[in-house]
Amino acid sequence: MAPSRRTFIAGSAAAALVAYLRWPADAAQFSLKYASAQQVDNPVILSITAAAEKIKTETNGRVQIDIFPNSILGGDSAMLTQLRSGAITFLTYLDGNLSTLVPLSAIGNVGFAFKDYAQVFAAMDGPLGALIRADIRKSGLRVFDRIWDNGFRQITTGAKPIVRPEDLDGLKIRVPVSPIEVSLFRALGAAPTPLNFSEVYTALQTHVVDGQENPLTIIENGKVYEVQKFLSLTSHVWTGFWFLANDALFAALPKDVQEIIARNIEAAALTQRKLSESMNRSLLTKLTMQGMTVNTPDREPFARKLASAGFYKEWSQRFGSTAWDLLQKTTGPLG
Repeated sequence: MAPSRRTFIAGSAAAALVAYLRWPADAAQFSLKYASAQQVDNPVILSITAAAEKIKTETNGRVQIDIFPNSILGGDSAMLTQLRSGAITFLTYLDGNLSTLVPLSAIGNVGFAFKDYAQVFAAMDGPLGALIRADIRKSGLRVFDRIWDNGFRQITTGAKPIVRPEDLDGLKIRVPVSPIEVSLFRALGAAPTPLNFSEVYTALQTHVVDGQENPLTIIENGKVYEVQKFLSLTSHVWTGFWFLANDALFAALPKDVQEIIARNIEAAALTQRKLSESMNRSLLTKLTMQGMTVNTPDREPFARKLASAGFYKEWSQRFGSTAWDLLQKTTGPLG
C-alpha cells in the first residue's frame, strides 16, 4: 500500500544543516534537509517520506529529515548548487541533468536503448551502474547504490499527436537541462528547449514550447493534461534519479547514524521503483479521462532516424568504449 499523502511545510532555508547543538530532550540532534523537484504525490516523495519516518524511529529521534518537494528550494540547477555548497544534505537528481557535472550519468538516457524495466535495472544495479557511481564520487558527491525510477518518457503535444519521426520536425519541445536529450531531439528533427520542470506548465500555457516529454507520473502530477491534448507513448528514453548527499555533511554524522540512513534509503529505492512502475501503468486511464488523446507509435522508425543522424555513433564515442560495451551487454547492439 502506498504511503498516505502528507502536507509539507517549507521552513527556513538558512544555516548549516548538520549541527550538533544542545537540543531540548524532544528535539532532533541532527536536522537534515532533503530537496526534490517532484510533487508531493510523486512516488519519490512518498517513498522518502516513509524512509525519513523510519530513520527518525530507528535513531530514537536523533535524526530529523525535513522534506522540501516541488522545487520549493529552487529549480534543479539551483538545488544541485545548494547540495554542493552544503545548504542541503540530500537530493534526488535526474541522471541526465547530473550529466552537466558527471557526463557518464546520462548513459542510461540513450534513445530507445532499454525495452523494459528488467533491462534498466540489470544495467543500473550491475557493472554499468557501478561505473557511473564511481564517476559521481569523483565529482565530490556521495551517491547511494540504487538509482530511483523516474520512468520511461512520453511525448505530449498541443496541436497533433506524434506518430512518425516526421511529426517532430521543427517541434519546439521542452526537454530537461540534459545534453543527451537535447542531442536526441535535434537528431529527430525537433527544436529542443531545455527548461527546469518548474517552468514547464507556464511555457506550455504561453506557447513558448509546443510540447514536452516526461514519464506519466510527472505528466499527471504536473497537470500537463490541462495545457496539452495529445499523449504519444514513445518510451523514447528511460530516466532515473540518483540519490545524492553532500559528502562532508554525511561523513560528519556518527557511523551508526550513517548506517541507519543508508540502509533505509536503499530500501526506499526498491519501494519507490515498484510504486513508480505501478503508478505509470495505472495513469493511462486517468489521463484519458482528463481529456488526453493517447497513441502508441512504432519505436523502430525513430531509432533508425537516430542511427542515420549519427546519434549512437556520437554518444558511443563520448561515453567511451568501456561504458558503451557495458550498456550493450544489457540492451543488445545500438545504432
